[in-house]
Amino acid sequence: MKKILFIFIAAIGISSQVNAQDIADHAIGVRFGDSSGFGAEVNYQLGLSEKNRLEFGLGLRDGSRNEAIKAIGLYHWVWNIDGGLNWYAGPGAGIEFINFDDDYYDNRDSKAYAIIAGDVGLEYNFDFPLLISIDFRPEIGFEDYDDDDIRFNVGLSARYQF
Repeated sequence: MKKILFIFIAAIGISSQVNAQDIADHAIGVRFGDSSGFGAEVNYQLGLSEKNRLEFGLGLRDGSRNEAIKAIGLYHWVWNIDGGLNWYAGPGAGIEFINFDDDYYDNRDSKAYAIIAGDVGLEYNFDFPLLISIDFRPEIGFEDYDDDDIRFNVGLSARYQF
């Protein structure tokens, strides 16, 4: 039994070293996409280890009935699939400032509210310092202007790594 346990632990240790990938210390770029309207976000990734990083984003959204500015922070766990292809997932939180269209919302002022988000994505790390990714970011907004508090945000990103 001890031999089986030792072989199992050794196999896990070896496979974790084989699947290790290089996460850039820093990456900066843009993310396009949103759940309602078109949004563009400038974001920055900070590598914490070989398998973890933080992502910070500041974005603008132009919806059909409102405009918004959003700041978000995400924590990612990153797993290597093959070569430069990785997938990642993690939680996050942020704040959104929204400006309402007076034609649709009668005399409603601007508001700010909190967001809780998750992020799941697929990325490719080229041999030169370019990282492209596509991700799915469901967001729960704690606001009272809309019946739909959950938004499904899909985005395409390109980042320069340094």
